[in-house]
Amino acid sequence: MYRPSPSFAEAREDRLRRGYGVVDSVRADTDVQGKKRTAERRFRHDLPVVDLASPDLQSVAEAVRKACVDSGFFYVTNHGIQDELLAAVFAESKKFFELPLEEKMLLQRNSGHRGYTAPYDEKLDASSKFQGDLKESFYIGTVRDVDMQNDPNQWPPEERFPSWKDTMKLFHATALAASKRIISLIALSLDLDAEFFSNIGALDCPSEVLRLLHYPGEVNESDNGNYGASAHSDYGMITLLATDGTPGLQICREKDKEDWKDVHHIEGTLIVNIGDLLERWTNCIFRSTLHRVVSVGKE
Repeated sequence: MYRPSPSFAEAREDRLRRGYGVVDSVRADTDVQGKKRTAERRFRHDLPVVDLASPDLQSVAEAVRKACVDSGFFYVTNHGIQDELLAAVFAESKKFFELPLEEKMLLQRNSGHRGYTAPYDEKLDASSKFQGDLKESFYIGTVRDVDMQNDPNQWPPEERFPSWKDTMKLFHATALAASKRIISLIALSLDLDAEFFSNIGALDCPSEVLRLLHYPGEVNESDNGNYGASAHSDYGMITLLATDGTPGLQICREKDKEDWKDVHHIEGTLIVNIGDLLERWTNCIFRSTLHRVVSVGKE
C-alpha cells in the first residue's frame, strides 16, 4: 500500500516544534501531449505546482501531502476550468464592482450570507486598528434549480447583466468539480481511499461559496497601512483562488512570526490553500496558513 512520507508521527513532531497545537482526536461532525507529465514542479518560495492531469497518482499525492504539511498552499494546473470561462467571470465581476455604491448596496448581503459587502464591512483580523478591510465582495452559493423559490442568492438585474447569472452558475459548478478532484487527491495523500471524504458524508451538504473580490487601487491617507484583506486563515476544507495577475497575496508559514512571502500569479493555474477544518481533521499535520492581501496601488 502506498504510504507517503513524511510519516504522520514525523509530521506531528515537526508541527509541535513549530509551535502548532495538536489535538488528540479528529471528528468529522460538520457539515502536454506527447510528453510525460510530472506531478510537481517548483516555483518561487517553494510552492509546488501540481498537475491534476498527471497519470502518476502516487507522485501527485506525495506532492499534495508535502505542500499541505509544509505551507498549506500550492498551485494546480489542468484543473478543468477553461480560460474563456475565467475571463468571463472576471469581466462580469469588474462590470458589477464598477457600479455606484448605492446600486451595489441594493444587493447587500442578506441573512443567507449571499450578496454584496462594501469596503470596511468585514475585518478578518480582529486586532486590526482599522474599521475594516479595504476589499468589497459578492457572495454566491449553490443554485439548485429544484428549489429556486427558496434560493438565497441575489443577482444583478438581468436587463443590465444578461450573462451574469449563467456565467457565475457555470463557474461555481466547474470550480466545485475541481475542488472535489483535489479533495480526492488529499484523501490519497493521507493514505486513504480517494472517495473517503465522499463516503463518510463530508461532502453531502457542502457549504461551498463563490466569492468575487475587488481590491481598490488608490487608498486614502487615513488607510495607509490597511490591508485589502487582513491576516486570517480560512475556516473550511480548502479554498480555490483564481487571480488576474495583480500581486498582493502573501502567506506567513509560521503563525507566531511576521515572515510574509509573496504568492505570485502563474498563468493557467489556481491557487489552493488548506482551511482550518482540514487542519483540525488531520490533527494539525496539514496547516491552515495565515494569509493576507496587501495594497499595491493597483486594482
